[in-house]
Amino acid sequence: MSKEKYALITGGSRGIGRETAVKISKELGYAVLINYQSNQTAAEETLKIILENGGKAELIQFDVNNKEDVNTQLNHWKETHPDAIIEIIVNNAGITRDGLLMFMEDEDWDKVLNTTLSGFYNVTRNLIQDLLKNRYGRIINVASVSGMKGTPGQVNYSAAKAGLIGATKALAQEIAKRNITVNAVAPGFIETDMTSDLDQSQLKNLVPLNRFGKAEEVADLICFLASSKASYITGETININGGIYA
Repeated sequence: MSKEKYALITGGSRGIGRETAVKISKELGYAVLINYQSNQTAAEETLKIILENGGKAELIQFDVNNKEDVNTQLNHWKETHPDAIIEIIVNNAGITRDGLLMFMEDEDWDKVLNTTLSGFYNVTRNLIQDLLKNRYGRIINVASVSGMKGTPGQVNYSAAKAGLIGATKALAQEIAKRNITVNAVAPGFIETDMTSDLDQSQLKNLVPLNRFGKAEEVADLICFLASSKASYITGETININGGIYA
């Protein structure tokens, strides 16, 4: 008897995470595990969209930065779903705490790096053995143009996302023989809650395509990397930024 296949999206309640959860359900037919930390209302809205589209989804609440919380919730989920397997992991959870390094508080450095890097480690480390036993899997890490070129005022965020890109390349080589791919996507300016305070009218002039991207465009790329069509792509970081970093 084959196991029911799930995709886990961290930070899945809003923005890129929400669009990814919806698209993976609709286009790849996976049951979706929507992770959120605190915004239950937004997470339930994501859940509702998937269910109304005829998909299957569940909510799972944990802070990716809290290893004990991650392990407790994921292990409990596995115990209550013995006939299921998480095949797709989308490490999307991330935060910004922007500011010049000379004025940066220790907490702003620690929180940003831990959410991205420890979050990636805590979630992926818990599930990696299951993927290896399954001899199939897709891991997609959401990085950023800031991790590719560096962005002033975002030394913490740039460092976190650059570290995630390095982890992507290394892990891809470790587990490729088990038919598990590991890739990253590096969005530029995308219309989400995280960029809602930015002045689009000025910043879009920095983008050759002269606009901000949409969350669903990033989700389309993630969905492709999660599919069988991308089976020979691993260890890559794919930019999706309108040409701002080419």
